[in-house]
Amino acid sequence: MSLSTIVSISHEYGADPAFVLAGGGNTSFKTNEFLYVKGSGTTLATITAEGFVKMNRAKLAAMFDKRYPKDQTRREALVLEDMMDARERSEAAKRPSVETLLHNLINYTYVVHTHPAEMNGLTCGKAGKRAAKRLFGDDFVWVDLCEPGYVLATELKKKMDRYKAEKGKDADFVILQNHGIFIAADTKKEIELKTKQIFATLREKLRKTPDFSEVEFDKERAALIAPAIRMMLSEGENKQIVTFRTNKQVMDFVKDEESFYPVSSAFSPDHIVYCKPYPLFVKAAADLDEQYELIKSGIAAYKDKYGFLPRIIAIQGLGFYAAGSSKKNADICADVFTDACKIGVYSQNFGGPLFMTQYMIDFICNWEVESYRSKVSLGGGSVKRLAEKIAIVTGSAQGFGQGIAEYMLEEGADVVIADLNYDLAKSNSDNMNAKFGKNRTIACKADVGNEEFVTDMVYTTVLEYGGLDIFVNNAGIAIAGSLEEMTQQRFELVTKINYTAYYLCAKLASRIMKIQHRFDPEYYMDIIQINSKSGLSGSNKNFAYAGSKFGGIGLTQSFALELVPYNIKVNSVCPGNLLNGPLWSDPVKGLFVQYFKAGKVPGAKSVADVRRYYEEKVPMHRGCEIIDVARAIFYIVEQKYETGQAIPVTGGQEMLN
Repeated sequence: MSLSTIVSISHEYGADPAFVLAGGGNTSFKTNEFLYVKGSGTTLATITAEGFVKMNRAKLAAMFDKRYPKDQTRREALVLEDMMDARERSEAAKRPSVETLLHNLINYTYVVHTHPAEMNGLTCGKAGKRAAKRLFGDDFVWVDLCEPGYVLATELKKKMDRYKAEKGKDADFVILQNHGIFIAADTKKEIELKTKQIFATLREKLRKTPDFSEVEFDKERAALIAPAIRMMLSEGENKQIVTFRTNKQVMDFVKDEESFYPVSSAFSPDHIVYCKPYPLFVKAAADLDEQYELIKSGIAAYKDKYGFLPRIIAIQGLGFYAAGSSKKNADICADVFTDACKIGVYSQNFGGPLFMTQYMIDFICNWEVESYRSKVSLGGGSVKRLAEKIAIVTGSAQGFGQGIAEYMLEEGADVVIADLNYDLAKSNSDNMNAKFGKNRTIACKADVGNEEFVTDMVYTTVLEYGGLDIFVNNAGIAIAGSLEEMTQQRFELVTKINYTAYYLCAKLASRIMKIQHRFDPEYYMDIIQINSKSGLSGSNKNFAYAGSKFGGIGLTQSFALELVPYNIKVNSVCPGNLLNGPLWSDPVKGLFVQYFKAGKVPGAKSVADVRRYYEEKVPMHRGCEIIDVARAIFYIVEQKYETGQAIPVTGGQEMLN
């Protein structure tokens, strides 16, 4: 019997989405004297021994002998104070689980509390209590819906005492209506066996199960609705992240308002904490303008009725959008509502959906303990320069673009890693997510010279994050050569990637940004082209590249004039030579090698001579680094009074007249 065992149990169930939702659930380990219970805000899948709070069991038990005020606010404040006082002194910085008193009442060494959707189909079914009796006989304790906290604890105590008086033993299986289950035992193996037995019994009776298979949907329509919803749900400069979900089961629920009923209210406290108690259903419209108006009026009516904005908006015949203050929050919201969809189906096996009462919904909405849990679970760190800005960086699977993406992630942006090399983009995206947080990036295959690919890249971004704030047009190609050496095919390839692709990307990126402007005319967005110092002055025997970059600055200035009414700033960053990067230093294909072979540097007898030549051209005596360009990008985003500019980052090699 040890903490290491409960850590192992916690990881097993915490990593299984069938049992744990949004990092929820809790576990405990107890001795005769002490209870070690999961700390509030920790997650079962990753909890360590330090994540448990050591509690004095005698002090917890004594709370049931104390008379607390009837007023719920005063009562719960005093209960929380006494529960915190039951911590051992060494645990003063930790806050125990909201269900600590419940764990102390269940007299087994290990206790696991989870919220499985299959079981919650029963706990949230109108005939759930009767069905549980048929399934499990008298081998469980059922607790009807009641106020969480002290009231729930006293109710469970009565039920547990009665069970022990009748059975001569402590109950090891507890079902909480509209909440979840507790399974307890003295060994890990017993926990596992009991869990398997309980769920095998339950699953034999499940005739209706959810179908989350993929389904065809109007991707363009869904993508063009997302930025409108994002802006409608945002207040102030900091915008919401909005993620879109659909599948066969969701489509069944969003057919019409009647079909939506089984998911139209809150099943459990988690649904209230993370999704708000009520999703908003919006009917389908004939065109986008009408759809925007229906959504706008629906949100306004919702706020007038409930006093807050919805977190879930379902569109008839399409799917649902989940909103949060960060990508993490939006994904949790989407996952929790998906759980509600599962329960909506499973509950049909047990008499249909039984939602929480209005009284209980109001209680949870105003309960300090759940408010604290939500803040800890969803809270982020300090505000960063690009906090929750949504960005695409093309050509970001490696090298220069990868570096830009990483610096933007460090400053809080959510970044799409877009590249022709999808496998490498996906690998780097996975690595970045491991470093910066789950789903902070996604990978997209992007042939930037192909309008179909660019369209899909932008729409995929918007469905994942809800909009687009910064588009970094970084993908480029450099092929050096004299007039005699350059072929038409190679010249046109350089032009396609460096010039034509910029037009395609600006066209599709601005389409989303214009929608955001429509619903928040004060909001600023950015299209940023990574140009070159070769876009500011000619480049000997490198005319294909220089010409495409000169043209890019012409596009930047023209786009800036066209898009300024929408608060879309368009600027170019013109880096000096990135001499340490693979574009220059690759020993086979690098520009040092190309320039040496092309004879671009007179008198150069080696590749090293070519490198020294270019270093000596820079007043600051070094090549440009990725961080230099990243800082220019940050400046552009923060500076609202600048557009149509070509900003040199060249160490003084190129100076504006």
